Amino acid sequence: MAKALTSSLISAFLEMMAAERGASAHTLDAYRRDLEDYASSLTAGKSDPVVASDADVRRYMAELGSAGLAPRTQARRLSALRQFHKFLYADGYRNDDPSSNIDSPQQGQTLPKFLSIEEIDRLIMAAANHPGIKGKRLLAMVELMYATGMRVSELVELPYAAAARDPQMLIVRGKGSKERLVPLSDPARDALRDYLDVRDAFIPSDKSHGHADRPGQSSYLFPSRGKTGHLTRQMFLKMIKDLAIEAGVPPSKVSPHVLRHSFASHLLANGADLRSLQKMLGHSDISTTQIYTHVLESRLRGLVQEHHPLAQIGKSGF
Repeated sequence: MAKALTSSLISAFLEMMAAERGASAHTLDAYRRDLEDYASSLTAGKSDPVVASDADVRRYMAELGSAGLAPRTQARRLSALRQFHKFLYADGYRNDDPSSNIDSPQQGQTLPKFLSIEEIDRLIMAAANHPGIKGKRLLAMVELMYATGMRVSELVELPYAAAARDPQMLIVRGKGSKERLVPLSDPARDALRDYLDVRDAFIPSDKSHGHADRPGQSSYLFPSRGKTGHLTRQMFLKMIKDLAIEAGVPPSKVSPHVLRHSFASHLLANGADLRSLQKMLGHSDISTTQIYTHVLESRLRGLVQEHHPLAQIGKSGF
């Protein structure tokens, strides 16, 4: 009975997040996984979300630490269950919030990883040398990622209508269904035009009513035969990992998020202002964008240590 109640409470919470806060399917899936893990811990301790105490929450957080989860992951789990308990309190399922006095795990500041401009060029050249229609699709996706700094979920879910008329700007729908305009570079527009010439080849045939050979339709810019109807994040990740190997770039250094970080870091290094970068990245809070200034500062310190004559004198012991 308690298990069924917990499941229904989690479902009610997710419905609220979707309806009131516009949470995406990816966000909802992450919340569900985190809360189901939390619920399993409570069940093992003979508790449930309605009667859980702060000691239960502390025990769960200790379990995460013992399991070797990174502080960032622990903090995300705690954030999820805090949101959940706030919902339970607001909707009258309980008269307190057992997570309110739990401190977040200490996190060291992790600077975003990014590629050099030379490494980006090698990826783009390798993609441009790919033959056939898959090569055109790959080049368009890499150029779009690097030209706009989109999140990978935003890229794979781009609607066809957003790019159908050779746009100079793309309308991107980000977290919370918020829309933003991002400019396209000339190389990205060229790659996109070439891809659009062959896009229909990726649309599955319409097999309804026995018409196996009838051309299908898709509302996505990057359609796929999978159940989502579009290329998935996992598929694109594999594509660029394979591309990295071909380009002579260590695949461990390459991911869709690294391309996003590279876009931001390179723009900032070449004089872009933080506010503009914030808008292009779709950050709701500029403090999130400011992490890239630390990347730039760290790189500049390294350059000074490597090339400044006084730094060299210090190293030589004079």
